[in-house]
Amino acid sequence: MLRSSTLLFILSLMFIVTSCDSNQVFDAYQTVPGSWNKDEKITFNFTPPDTTNTYNLFVNIRNDEAYKYSNLFLIIGLEFPHGKTITDTLEYKMAKPNGAFLGEGFSSIKENKLWYKEGFSLNESGTYTVKIQHAMRESGKVNGITNLEGITDVGFRIENPSTH
Repeated sequence: MLRSSTLLFILSLMFIVTSCDSNQVFDAYQTVPGSWNKDEKITFNFTPPDTTNTYNLFVNIRNDEAYKYSNLFLIIGLEFPHGKTITDTLEYKMAKPNGAFLGEGFSSIKENKLWYKEGFSLNESGTYTVKIQHAMRESGKVNGITNLEGITDVGFRIENPSTH
């Protein structure tokens, strides 16, 4: 059992870390258990606090050493509250030419904060939905990779652009 002084220290540290992130509007993750199936869409729902502002949108990816590619292709669908949908297919660099993974992290897990949209207007009131799925294929093959190994978590983040 944690001593009260240790518990107080941990809670204080958590408050300091979260309060320093003043540009965060929305930040959520979903764990990918085992492997990421090509048909699985990871979904996030959010309501922007102000429909007159613009925001920076990011996809956050955590990967481990089981990820064996230097890039990552994603299909991202952004559904507006009143029915409009924007779909983008994006490529992100995940490793240096020498094979070392990009991203932050001290352990075998690396976290990448990947740009999705910059200065984007979420101008409809209501709930938005973001759906993210991988679109990876092996070089020279037509069919996609059914189960992508090495992606441990997928996140979606919204920030105020003035503080980024």
